[in-house]
Order: sequence, then structure tokens, then C-alpha cells
Amino acid sequence: MADACSKTFKDLGLSDNALEAIRGKGFDEPSPIQALTIPLMLRNDTNIIAQAQTGTGKTAAFGLPLIEMVDTGAKRVQAMILTPTRELAIQVSEEINSLKGRKKIITTPIYGGQSIDQQLRRLRKGVHIVVGTPGRVIDHLKRKTLNLDSIDHLVLDEADEMLNMGFIDDMENIMAYTNPDKRMLLFSATMPHKIKELAHKYMEGYELLSVKKAPLTTSLTEQIYLEVRVSEKFEALCRIIDIEDVFYGLVFCRTRSEVDRTAAHLMERGYDAAPIHGDISQAQRERTLEKFKQKKSNVLVATDVAARGIDVNNLTHVINFSLPQDPELYVHRIGRTGRAGNQGTAITFITPNEYKRLMFIQRMAKSDIKKSRVPTVRDIITAKRKKIHDDLVAVMGQNPEKQYFDWAKKLLQGNDPTDVLAVVLNYCFDEELSTDSYGVVNEIEPRTDDRRIGQQGKTRLFVALGKKDGYNPKKLVNLIVRRGSIKPGQIKEIRVMDTFSFITVPFGKAEKILNSFQQKNQKPLITRAKKK
Repeated sequence: MADACSKTFKDLGLSDNALEAIRGKGFDEPSPIQALTIPLMLRNDTNIIAQAQTGTGKTAAFGLPLIEMVDTGAKRVQAMILTPTRELAIQVSEEINSLKGRKKIITTPIYGGQSIDQQLRRLRKGVHIVVGTPGRVIDHLKRKTLNLDSIDHLVLDEADEMLNMGFIDDMENIMAYTNPDKRMLLFSATMPHKIKELAHKYMEGYELLSVKKAPLTTSLTEQIYLEVRVSEKFEALCRIIDIEDVFYGLVFCRTRSEVDRTAAHLMERGYDAAPIHGDISQAQRERTLEKFKQKKSNVLVATDVAARGIDVNNLTHVINFSLPQDPELYVHRIGRTGRAGNQGTAITFITPNEYKRLMFIQRMAKSDIKKSRVPTVRDIITAKRKKIHDDLVAVMGQNPEKQYFDWAKKLLQGNDPTDVLAVVLNYCFDEELSTDSYGVVNEIEPRTDDRRIGQQGKTRLFVALGKKDGYNPKKLVNLIVRRGSIKPGQIKEIRVMDTFSFITVPFGKAEKILNSFQQKNQKPLITRAKKK
């Protein structure tokens, strides 16, 4: 197993053309996986297995040597790169194109969902590097529109993810079409047994490269979380955007449909927002990114994979509209702000039942994620009024054109100056300072201890009513709200059985509920649930 040491890109044996392209991208020094992989790929033909996490620069680790080794005079496919998703195929293809410098290399992505005729035209013209998803690659191989008989390199990118998505048979099928003397490179974040089996079967004699996991770091980013109901997330997002003097940020959603829905609602509200995900065409993606980079739009709503390769240093905010699945993804998302010495803010929305997962992310990422509250409508109006005031004060020293002085004198004739100014301000800013455009965000009951959910924070209650008594969760909540001095949102974990039910409420509310359901000479309807 090899280990990385401190090197510059020049030390790795790259050409002047490659070094120029790297400088153009703004890379200062190679990442550990690049420092290990690049010189080994350039030095000999050994097969390589590299264990590296997403976001460690592995595309450049294999992409730069491939660019160096491609013979531009030979119009044939010399390298095949397999990726698990279309988004990653697009990203890898774009990254290689951005690193080729002056070398006339033709790289093309092929994936499902894109016009196969368009792919056929590109392949017929001659391509040096193909980046593709397993299904579409097999489709081309069966059509005999893609020839891998004489490839020099086969790269399996994110092999463990392809395994998780059920592509193991497809990968083996594709290998059967390839030149047996090719070199194989397998990149994987983890090394499950099936991946090791694949390596032993197809990669006789390989070198294993592994880098220590870099500590998850988010030092320049202020991190806060907001606990909101799913139905109120969008309203909370609008309030966060509106309370800021400047908002220029990425909003991460879990699915493509959520991206489309959120971006559409933002645009309906008048925000300069745009969606980006795998179903968007390459041309549209490029237009959207260029508009965002030029700050003609200030809100980009994206899925995780589609956001890869977005390189913007001056983002003010990253919003986790949906909680990421794991700590590394959390750090990868929020690391997009707080770059290049700039401070940034990362805001994560969680629903009440996601609190434990957020605390796990906080521990693993060694982050300090502080609880905050959704800005109130009054907070936003106050902030807007202050900005307008500051803007007006800033232009006080300027001299308007004569027509405005003449106009002002006419308005002031016979009128109190304060009344005139109030009317003008109302006319100009009434819509902007209106509260009508804001919906409701209900405050969620504060936890007794935001660092740990403990028994002191909530109480489990037994209710002697169930389905046979005509109760469902909604009717049970309504009953308890009417008699128990509690808000509906404070009643959690409602389980209605045939003859009884369970609910969970804040510790401080439990006593009030118990007292309100006490009946003389009768067994109480609600009691504390017995501990198991």
C-alpha cells in the first residue's frame, strides 16, 4: 500500500500543457490521491486500485495521466470510464475537458436519457475518451456503435456505488468486450467483498493506493440548524433569503422533483432562482451555471450529484433544504461556502424526527451546529426597512436632476414635509414592506436539552381510547388539544391501537394533560405509560 507525501504538480511528471491547465483551474497543490496516482500511472502500466472518498480530486487523479497518454493522431477509443450515474458521467467528462489544455482530445459522455442519435454522431466522428453509465454503454456495445477492442485504459469510477446500484453484472459484461491487455483502474470509497472479488478476477497484479481520510473540516462556515415542519420548509427558506442584505447561495434538495418544485415556487415568488439536476440538458446546465456565476441569478437549487463541479468561491449561504444522508456529504455541501478566506453560513432544516440524525452528523463531522429560529415577519420587515434607510442615507449627498427639485417643491406647497415624505415612502416601498406575502411558520416547542434527547425532555402517555372507540390520530389530538392546554404540534409519536393509544408530549405539558383528564371516582383516561 502506497502513501502520499508533500509534492507539487510539477513533481508528478506532468507536461507543461497539463501544468498550465491546472494553473488555469486555480489548483495550488495535488491532493493526496493525486500525488499517489498520477506518477504511478505515468511511470508504468500496472493496474491500480485506489481507495478515495468523493470530493478528494480523484477525477483529476486519473484524468490528467489519461490526457497525457492519449495519442491524438489515433481516432479510436483509448480510454473507457464507467460511472454509476449520468450526473457523474457529465461531471467527469466536463472535468477532463477542462484539464486538456491545448491538447486536441475528444471526450464524450454517453448515458441513458440522452438522445442516442446524438451520441452515435459523436462516436462516428471519432472519440478518444468515453465516459458512460453501464446501461447505455452496453446498449452501444450490442449495437456495435462502440468499439472497446483496442482500449488502453478501463476506469471504474465509484465502483462501490455501481455495486450498490446493481451494476456488477453489467461491469463484467462490459469487460468481456474490452482488450484483454488493457490497464484497469478501480476507484472506490469503500472496499466491500464483491469489489475485491472483481479485482482478483480481472486485475491480476495491481497496486493498492489508499489515503487517510482527511479530517472533516468546516472552519470558515457558521453552522446553524432550524427545526421546521416539512410543510413549512419553503416559507422558512423565503424568510432566510429575505432577511439577508446579500444572499448568494446553493439550496440542496434530496430529489430532482424536490429541486424542480422548490425552484419553481421561488421563481413564482419573484426570486432569481434556477434548478440544476441530472434531467436537465447539458446546454441548459451550462447556461444555468454561467448565469449563476455572473450573479444574474442568486439562488441555485440542486441535487448533490448535479452540484459537483460547481466551483464558486464567494457563496454567502448553503441551505440544506433536506438533511444530507451522512456526515461526509454534509461537509461536502457546506464546504462550498466559507471558501478562499471568506466567511459563509450553512443552514440545515430538520424536522423533529431528524434531530438524532443531525446530532450524529455533528459528532462525526466534529462540527458545532447551533440551533437558531426562523426569522419572524417582523424581523424581516425591520431588516428591509433598515436597508432602505441606509440606502437613502447613502445617496443623500448626491444631487438629483433639477426636475426632481421642481417636483419636490410642488409637493411641499401647503403640505407638511413629514407628511409628504411619509406618503412618498409608502408609495415606493409599501409592496416591499408588506407582510401579506408571508405565510405561517409555527414555532416548535424548544427541547429541554438541544445537545441530547433525554427522558427529562419528553413523557410517554397511555390513553385508554382506541380505534374501537372511534378514534384516529387526528381525533385523538383534537380531544387532547381541547382539554389539555397544548398545541397540536407538541403531541408526537401518536400510536392508535384497537382499545388504547400512546402519545409523547413535552415533560412540562404532561402534568397539565393528566390533571385535565382526571375524573372523580373514575379511572383516568390518560396516565403515564409504564416503562418497559
